[in-house]
Amino acid sequence: MTNSTTLEAVLIGKAVPFRLPDTASAIDKQPVGRPVSVGPAGLTGDEQGDRRNHGGPDKAVHHYPFDHYAAWRSDLPFPTASTELLDAPGAFGENLATLGLTEESVCVGDVFRIGTATLQVSQARQPCWKLNHRFGMKDMARRVQATGRTGWYYRVLEPGMVAMGDNITLLDRPLPDWTLARILRAFYQDTHDIRTLIGISVLEPLAMGWRELARRRVESGRVEDWTARLGE
Repeated sequence: MTNSTTLEAVLIGKAVPFRLPDTASAIDKQPVGRPVSVGPAGLTGDEQGDRRNHGGPDKAVHHYPFDHYAAWRSDLPFPTASTELLDAPGAFGENLATLGLTEESVCVGDVFRIGTATLQVSQARQPCWKLNHRFGMKDMARRVQATGRTGWYYRVLEPGMVAMGDNITLLDRPLPDWTLARILRAFYQDTHDIRTLIGISVLEPLAMGWRELARRRVESGRVEDWTARLGE
């Protein structure tokens, strides 16, 4: 991967009622044309509708590659409700959009300078059923999981300001063998790759929830049920 790229968009959203009773979501994030401050809780002005599954120190900022949009336009059956969503960043509820960074080239633990903030890759995204409603497709979350086009989350090491057009520069790569794509394959494709799961369970920069998930799968020999999360 290149050592530097540029922010194509910075996006934030407000939590609003979403589809099901007593459910809220801020997945409909909109681009911001001014610098935005980012701290341990994420971008100023950004919200999460489900604080149990979204947000928190290890999921402060969500990054989704705009590189994937062309593939989605090719893969998805059109016309669907998703046609206009894929015209610009924001379709997947991301805070940051770029060209040139993907799960195949980004490693867990990578430290990036983004604008004046310093962020560390903490985990890939686990897609949930809200993507099904967002795209008007009952299996969209499963498609995202199966393709590995999930995007990823950051924890904030140093607060700062981010804005469209800012440079994103790789400062440190402590785990060059552990791309997000490798981790995603172990969780969702080669689900009984015990050797890789054991390795994942001790990756210190990886969010604790993902390390625990790997450990439980190794100990139990069973793959967890994804039905509720994916909305099937």
